[in-house]
Amino acid sequence: MARLPKVLVTEVVRSTEQGDSHGGAHLVDLQTGEHERVLDWNTMDIDWQGRGADRGLRGIAYRGDSVFIAASDAVHVFDTSFRPIGSFGHPMLAHCHEICIDGPTLYLTSTGYDSVLEMDVESGRFTRGLWFQAADRTPIRVSPFDPDGAAGGGPGPARVDVLHLNMVSRWGGATLASCLRYKSIIGVKDGRVGVFAPSRSGTHNAQAFEDGVVYNATTQDATVVADRRGVERAVMRVPRYGETELIKNDIPEDHARQGFARGLCWTDEYLIVGSSPTTVTAFRRGTWERVASVNLTMDVRHAVHGLEVWPF
Repeated sequence: MARLPKVLVTEVVRSTEQGDSHGGAHLVDLQTGEHERVLDWNTMDIDWQGRGADRGLRGIAYRGDSVFIAASDAVHVFDTSFRPIGSFGHPMLAHCHEICIDGPTLYLTSTGYDSVLEMDVESGRFTRGLWFQAADRTPIRVSPFDPDGAAGGGPGPARVDVLHLNMVSRWGGATLASCLRYKSIIGVKDGRVGVFAPSRSGTHNAQAFEDGVVYNATTQDATVVADRRGVERAVMRVPRYGETELIKNDIPEDHARQGFARGLCWTDEYLIVGSSPTTVTAFRRGTWERVASVNLTMDVRHAVHGLEVWPF
């Protein structure tokens, strides 16, 4: 059996109060179970109006020797020792979830605007936005906009989180995006918009995988591997714990709960999934059996957000 990987994990903390921990980033060795906090987000300079009152660090992307980690309304850049080397923000970036890098471009989900923003990583300039719009039982529409112009009152989205767009990835030159409230992964390429693959509702991290797709069916506490027609090949349940083991489990489930599946990455041998309270689980690809699981806390307010293999 191949050695289990080490992963970089970010977490958000739901329903906290000022003075509480707001999460951070950890290196987790799935082979040994050891874990180390490498970033601590205990700062008062946080947007306290986020959805679910959640704070902390979010999507992760790598380029060269730089580590890009999103917060709610900014992206922070670190070296491989997690020393800060820069940060970028924009008025059209709100409640950012996942991010990815393809070539010189950083793609960011601006969940508060149902949009994907594109940023040139060399200059830090936000160059384009894509606004995703859909009504009940209608095809999704994607409208490009200038982020700087929209921030100044020009054409662009209003600050409304209708679709809860939470995932962006790249595949074959196309931008793939998925939303909690739209049961498809949408592809955008050369001005064309189409359905890349169907998915369940209530998803996070939906993206291309092998010859199909993978996503966290968050509302069902599971991770799904499917083909591009929507036929499910595997459904993996994230770990759950006894109620007496949990900390802060008296908080309403619309604010914090266990089994919230979010965060996905993989190696040639393993699919790695995050869940709450902060837990990282590895499944063997092909058989989809659970082979390892590391829990960092039993506080249900702490939830995995970003997840990437380390070193990159």
